[in-house]
Amino acid sequence: MLMGMAITAALFSSCSKDHDMPQAMPYTFKVENVLNVKPLVESGTFKGMGTPPVILPGQSVSFSFSAGKGQAISFATMYGWSNDMFFAPANPGIALYDDKGDPVQGDVSAQVKLWDNGSKINQQPGKDNPHNSANEGGVITEVNGKDAQGHSFLPASQLVKAVLQYNAASSVFTLTLTNTSGGTANETPISPGVWAVSNFLGGALVTKTPLFEAGKPTANGVQPLAEMGDNSVLAAYATANTKVATGLSPVVVVVYEGNIKPIFTAGQKDPGNGLAMIAQEGKQADLVAALGKMAGVKQVYVLNPSDKPITPGNSAEMQIKAAAGDRIAFATMFGNSNDWFYAFDDMGIAAGASGDLTAKVKLWDDGTEVNEYPGAGNHEAAFNPGLKNAEDKAIGELNGEAYYSLPAVKDVIRVTLTK
Repeated sequence: MLMGMAITAALFSSCSKDHDMPQAMPYTFKVENVLNVKPLVESGTFKGMGTPPVILPGQSVSFSFSAGKGQAISFATMYGWSNDMFFAPANPGIALYDDKGDPVQGDVSAQVKLWDNGSKINQQPGKDNPHNSANEGGVITEVNGKDAQGHSFLPASQLVKAVLQYNAASSVFTLTLTNTSGGTANETPISPGVWAVSNFLGGALVTKTPLFEAGKPTANGVQPLAEMGDNSVLAAYATANTKVATGLSPVVVVVYEGNIKPIFTAGQKDPGNGLAMIAQEGKQADLVAALGKMAGVKQVYVLNPSDKPITPGNSAEMQIKAAAGDRIAFATMFGNSNDWFYAFDDMGIAAGASGDLTAKVKLWDDGTEVNEYPGAGNHEAAFNPGLKNAEDKAIGELNGEAYYSLPAVKDVIRVTLTK
């Protein structure tokens, strides 16, 4: 859960670097998590191959997505020959990992349900349904055997087959939906649909109702889908509410002198100084210890040293000291990643460069663990601390274009240095 109060910052100084700094000036170094959290980390659409693009009996459609332990997949698609019914799993969606943390694979049709949108009075389902009933003004309810008007329905699992496949190397699932209603009393096409995966932050889903909520009036664009098979409004809602969410790890700040690169060197592999523990797990102790022994380093600080993340809407700050000619560098983990961290360039910034320094901050890939979808990768520490998928590449600035819902640096972190 998001914390409502700012996190108190505290000092960690390397005792072996207790330099006298008679010309040192006090500054306040502040890191804010400014992310506007959205409910969804991923979303998309699916449709049939024909014109119109419905999925007819006997046809299938597949879509792929990433997910970590604790996340679920939700979707919605219209029962075409009805007034306002749709297929979807119960919230928060189809569970993707079992109690042991193993990925769920195979037939998960039992988790598909049939829902009455509550916006139109039901008529006899089927090809001859006139779709001309009066408005109802009800709420979304699950259909079990019969609807409110007494029309009979087979279980949804007999009309739509859902099968999960899993790629362990990438934490990517593929869900295949097959229209199996052909020849049954409830034969129907199913419409283009929308799918979604909820954000996971602080050990919990940000929302457990990603697309709709049972017992409540229809919303978010479900009504056009349930009544007309038009998924565009629900898709627009999902897109507008999809963005990777993340916390920031305790922040290591180092004041140093000379032509050194204390934390990392861009284009070279992880230096083995503890940076990997920040980038992979958000743990700062090893880097702090290494910096404390490095020639040229004057002082090492840790903002928010409690190992608790700086969650969206919160911040950490403290007073540091730096003299003319000194430089300042920092590192903090992009929490919902495999091995990403925020930092200035490898040379840091001049101590005199006070003010809002956010434009100088970059998102870096440490190159020590294979990247998965941020906020939805099962090897990420947010889902499975200690579970690794190692790689050995050079540190480089991350190309955010590879992930459509990754927020820009300025939309996650704000760094200021004030005298």
